Amino acid sequence: MELTILDRLLFIGSLFDRDMNRAFEGTDLTPARMRALWVVHHSGAMTQQELARGLDITPRSVTALVDALEAAGYLERAPHPTDRRALLVSLTREGARLMERTVAEHAELSATLLDAVAPDDRAAVERGVEAMADRLSQLVAEAEVAASTDRAGS
Repeated sequence: MELTILDRLLFIGSLFDRDMNRAFEGTDLTPARMRALWVVHHSGAMTQQELARGLDITPRSVTALVDALEAAGYLERAPHPTDRRALLVSLTREGARLMERTVAEHAELSATLLDAVAPDDRAAVERGVEAMADRLSQLVAEAEVAASTDRAGS
């Protein structure tokens, strides 16, 4: 039986999951917590509502996530400068150091993985992966709209 590109991508995804679980073993980090740190790192200080939207989770779930990351010393809350009802969530110095290491590790692993591809093919691989990610994102969004429409019609 010949493997499809989807089979290979799913296999790669499972390898990344295994590697993340190994890397987080014995720490207070999880994939969900790292994803939250990643959003704050790339977007800057934000309200918990904005973070919940960025993670596509409920405000209640984001509160628990921020509580855990604050207790671990990676995030901090501070008063919003213009909205007395809101708090801003931002990386602590330790959170920023963790994310700097993570970005460097991602760059290193990306280079290592691309080393497996012939130099003349690397740009095409990068374009292809980006195109597949964009297309999958579009398909997922369309499926979510269809599911929402189906639920509303029920």
